[in-house]
Amino acid sequence: MAAAGAFAPRATAASADFDPRSWTSVRAQFALAEEEINLATFLLAPHPRPVVEAIERHRRRLDADAKRYLDEHEGVGEQRVRDAAAAYLGASAGEVALTGNTTTGLGALYGGLRLRSGQEIVTTAHDFFSTHESLRLRALRTGARVRRITLYRSARTASVEEIVSAVRRSIRPATRVLAVTWVHSSTGVKLPIAQIAAVVRRANAQRKRADRVLLCVDGVHGFGVEAATPTRLGCDFLVSGCHKWLFGPRGTGLIWGRRESWDAVTPIVPTFDGRAFGPWLRGETPATIPGLPRSAAMSPGGFHAFEHRWALAEAFEFRRQIGSERAATRTHELTTRLKQGLSTIRGIRLVTPMSPTLSSGLVCFEVDGRNPSQVVDSLYRSARIVASVTPYARRYVRLGPSILNSPAEIDRVLRAVRALV
Repeated sequence: MAAAGAFAPRATAASADFDPRSWTSVRAQFALAEEEINLATFLLAPHPRPVVEAIERHRRRLDADAKRYLDEHEGVGEQRVRDAAAAYLGASAGEVALTGNTTTGLGALYGGLRLRSGQEIVTTAHDFFSTHESLRLRALRTGARVRRITLYRSARTASVEEIVSAVRRSIRPATRVLAVTWVHSSTGVKLPIAQIAAVVRRANAQRKRADRVLLCVDGVHGFGVEAATPTRLGCDFLVSGCHKWLFGPRGTGLIWGRRESWDAVTPIVPTFDGRAFGPWLRGETPATIPGLPRSAAMSPGGFHAFEHRWALAEAFEFRRQIGSERAATRTHELTTRLKQGLSTIRGIRLVTPMSPTLSSGLVCFEVDGRNPSQVVDSLYRSARIVASVTPYARRYVRLGPSILNSPAEIDRVLRAVRALV
């Protein structure tokens, strides 16, 4: 057995015999330490073999002759990623902006919102620092009003009706933006975004376009787990990093925006898209150039870790081979098995709702009389189980079963938790 914490890759090349129908074969595409049960891959994802190989291919070419490879591949590589993202999202490439992570995407979206005097942004008490801070900084720069609401009193007993009713009550004539998170990393609660979108549509029925409520979603802990596309969710914007549940290259992310909603956002970082850069060279104003989608203008320019950025196309292809519905079903099967097991252990208080309608891949719980960090440390020392603690004022033990795990591993985790109490 390797030393604790050692990295033990199984392979470095793409597997010719990869069978996306086999979960064992899916797991074999990753270099995770074999002696560990990793239920924290959602934090910063390991790369599957096709992504590793693509990164290495681009890296070699950039190291050999970066100038010529950029000339040859930059536009092609960016478009290939947009096309792959659009196919996964059930959207068009013109609706997708590329970013480096969720926080950058949220900062670009919320920082660029066009708000008139008297309009407000409504968010929730359950959102993560990245949303709250993006909105606070927006308010500092512009004087925009930000209002926080509570969607549920108890995560464990939250209901669709309680959440939707709270949203319905929160929308006022001045509300221009509703900023929410699909899956709360604090509790594991998954919001019923489609039902929330229905409330927003009804509120918008009699509004002028400039007054319409925009539904903006931090989707990072649903993206790569849930099979629902943004269109099915009914939101205006979906922001997500791609290096969590999707297992994309580290340092990649995106913003999807409904075509008619992009006009509500002004870019705050210059893009290097050729449709903007070329006109600038001719002395024209990029914003006035026909054919430059707002999504392209919202993709921050400058030089990036291109070997990672361009390898995102392989991550989407890897997930396409597995199937979004299959990945969602598998993840929910494992999380339900985990939640049901935890609920039977004396001294354990499950925080995440039991129903898949209101939960996704994250499972949060408390152990009577034990500090969450101590529980996480004990699980690793006793059984090589990788867990995490929620990064919030109220802290819980957090586990995230994914398509890289198995029912047998979940059962081993439950035995280890029982041994702690």
